[in-house]
Amino acid sequence: MKTAKKKDSAAGKSRKDQLRSARRIVVKIGTGVLTQSGGKFDRARFESLCDELHRAAQTREVVVVSSGAVALGVERLGLLARPKDIRGKQAAAAVGQSRLMRLYDDVLGPKGVTVAQVLLTHADIQSRTRYLNARRAIAQLIEHRALPIINENDTVSVEELKFGDNDTLAGMAVDLVEAELLIILTDIDGLYTADPRKDPKATRIPEVFGIDPATLGLAGDSSSGVGTGGMATKLRAASRAGESGVPTLIAPGKQVGVLDAALAGEPLGTFVHAPPQPETGSRKRWLLRDLRPTGQLVIDDGADRALCERGKSLLPSGITEVRGTFEAGEPVEILSTDAVAVARGFSSYGSDELRRICGLKTADIVEKLGYKLADEAVHRDDLVLLETLRKRPSKKSKGESA
Repeated sequence: MKTAKKKDSAAGKSRKDQLRSARRIVVKIGTGVLTQSGGKFDRARFESLCDELHRAAQTREVVVVSSGAVALGVERLGLLARPKDIRGKQAAAAVGQSRLMRLYDDVLGPKGVTVAQVLLTHADIQSRTRYLNARRAIAQLIEHRALPIINENDTVSVEELKFGDNDTLAGMAVDLVEAELLIILTDIDGLYTADPRKDPKATRIPEVFGIDPATLGLAGDSSSGVGTGGMATKLRAASRAGESGVPTLIAPGKQVGVLDAALAGEPLGTFVHAPPQPETGSRKRWLLRDLRPTGQLVIDDGADRALCERGKSLLPSGITEVRGTFEAGEPVEILSTDAVAVARGFSSYGSDELRRICGLKTADIVEKLGYKLADEAVHRDDLVLLETLRKRPSKKSKGESA
């Protein structure tokens, strides 16, 4: 386990600098943070957290992954305990989700904050089309200064599709919203050398520089009785965020002012540094992992140079031919004029749409299709260059398509 003193992260920033400089953050609020010891929803703590979210949103772009729907449903249905079976959880979530969103709206609305509900299942992340749709919707909400509140769609989830807990969902949301920081608010104040509830000699580990089996071995199961995740799920979420170059802070959510203190860089909780990122980022490798192209796009020399030398997105104007049949969001291979595969990526449009707009300028897309899904045929964030580039000579062209 790498928890001793070490150099700053690959970005050259200290823990404090990373916390203070992150502009887009995902804040996960656990069930244990929003409930009292008996499992009853803690409205006072909820309202206090909303105040902190409001302050954070004044200078940052904030996305919330919020638990609490099942707890509110249990309360409303008059159940004696949280259901353990999936049907019981689905019923409680159906009752509690609308109540949770109403509470967010009741508290944040008067402060001028517009809240937006985003419900996801694992299938939404696995399907590239649905993933892109969700990402665009959340990006638009952020652009309008709304506060997206994400939760798992427990009502329609089945066991094999469930994220299992909102920690996992938060780790996935980092990629979805292109965040720079993940903050997990929990009912314990960080990772300890042992379970502090059982061992009075346990000490908090302030920083972690790599999540390995020894680190995971320090994490126990959930013992709150109201949540589904324990410290192990939080570390796995941090590991997933780290694959995208994003650090994670596991912080004491019961502490009033915790979000203010965290974003000010104060030394609380456990900060998990992201590992150094390779030239081809882990995020792109995740996007392309185990996926085989369903079609091909042939591009002109200008687009070739824009992609391979200038790091640009692929616009429809640079496409000369569309091969195969595919839907928007499916993986495609990008070929040069001499049939060399130079890149792979996820298409913003289906094959029929691209055949209609290939060679056109961005401004002409709406006129041709009657709508526009994106300016780019393949966005740079959804594109990875192939190793074949190292084996071919540089090409010259009269023009370039960005």
